[in-house]
Amino acid sequence: MNIVVCIKQVPETTSVKISKDTNTLMREGVKSIINPFDMYAIEEGLRIKERFGGRISAVSMGPPQAEEALREAVSYGVDDAFLLSDRAFAGADTLATSRTLAKGIKKIGSFDLIICGKQAIDGDTAQVGPGIAEKLDIPFVAFVRKIREISNHSIKVERMMDNGYDVMEITLPSLITVVKEINEPRMPSLRGKMKAKSIDIPTWGLADLEIGEDKVGLKGSATQVIKVFTPKRGGRREMLEGSVETQVGLLINRLNDLKVI
Repeated sequence: MNIVVCIKQVPETTSVKISKDTNTLMREGVKSIINPFDMYAIEEGLRIKERFGGRISAVSMGPPQAEEALREAVSYGVDDAFLLSDRAFAGADTLATSRTLAKGIKKIGSFDLIICGKQAIDGDTAQVGPGIAEKLDIPFVAFVRKIREISNHSIKVERMMDNGYDVMEITLPSLITVVKEINEPRMPSLRGKMKAKSIDIPTWGLADLEIGEDKVGLKGSATQVIKVFTPKRGGRREMLEGSVETQVGLLINRLNDLKVI
């Protein structure tokens, strides 16, 4: 079973700042970590490997410092790691990111299953995993909370829903995005830490992926952030007094005046 896990390095804080010039996150001076949801993807990949054998490859798109996240992934038990890094990749939206990661996964080689965290905490779009599946033309299931069965040709999973879960079965190769309910990530081993220090992590850029510059980064993005700002709170406030019945009557009258009901 050949597994690819997609991970992202994100700021370890909710107090991030946005550059006024580029409308992107300012990462300087902020400690970075593996995206928390991706930790569950790594763990699930390791559990599948322990049951069926095979190899796990981690791939990440980001600046050179993202190599730290890949080495951490290796310390948990990942076999290989690949960094997609090039100035041309900067400013990518979810479309361009999905396209670049898909190209990187193709370059890694054959795979049976791709596992991603459900979303990144710095963007919260949950679009990259499904986008990769679309670019690779493979089936996918989002928000997987449990893997029930895996055979040579298919995987059966439970997909979390608002009021329960669905049982889905799709053919391999395929992609799933996982939620935190799926497992409990392990701690890195001493052997893993030693391997993480010495492993060679290839860095692939635009030329290595054989992709046009107009398909990646800001140039390959279908969307752009024009302005980032905190909305000002506004609106009128009015306290309704009296008994519950009186307040309900007053509220209905106000809503009627506003033509809300």
